[in-house]
Amino acid sequence: MREFVAVLTPDAAVLPENGRSVATLLLSRPPTNTLTRQACREITEAAAELGTRDDVVAVIVYGGHEIFSAGEDMPELQTLSADEAATAARVCADAVAALAALPKPTVAAITGYALGAGLTLALAADWRVSGDNAKFGATEILAGLPPAGGGATRLAAAVGESKARDMVFSGRFVDAREALELGLIDQMVAPDGVYDAALTWASRFLEYPPEALSAAKASFG
Repeated sequence: MREFVAVLTPDAAVLPENGRSVATLLLSRPPTNTLTRQACREITEAAAELGTRDDVVAVIVYGGHEIFSAGEDMPELQTLSADEAATAARVCADAVAALAALPKPTVAAITGYALGAGLTLALAADWRVSGDNAKFGATEILAGLPPAGGGATRLAAAVGESKARDMVFSGRFVDAREALELGLIDQMVAPDGVYDAALTWASRFLEYPPEALSAAKASFG
């Protein structure tokens, strides 16, 4: 039984004739959806489950109406030994890699904040939709840490190396408008419309052959 991550799919009665659906990988660790070791393990498990679901064509990654994720759980990290912290970093990286490897189109629906490892998790999705009041940041440097889960590399792939270095070295926050200009997000909408916009984006793929979509995603490496 997962404690912090759920996989949600539509009721069978509302599915299209082909039986395909868009699933939601829901982060639920209020109030800030910080990524503990357990939460990361559950993300890895949920991504693996979704990868095997023939009825699921695309996946939305969502943190709820208030916040996507504020990143790694700093109070937990501060209690860990050096070996435990290394394990926690690996578990976080595994969660990011599992989402990135999911063989279906993925859309991150971002509300509130996507910071640190939370931003890296969002960058593991194929596309990102956010509210116009959302804030983004590679904030690990503010805690004296490097970006988690390959965050610097993923950020550079999205916004270019120079802009990524600026964000990583400074830990500064980026608002939604700048994020759109940088290419960090793909669509900016009103805060209340984030999930619906992500669903519209993901639903475009319902009529496509799942095998073709998987092969198309794999072609990007």
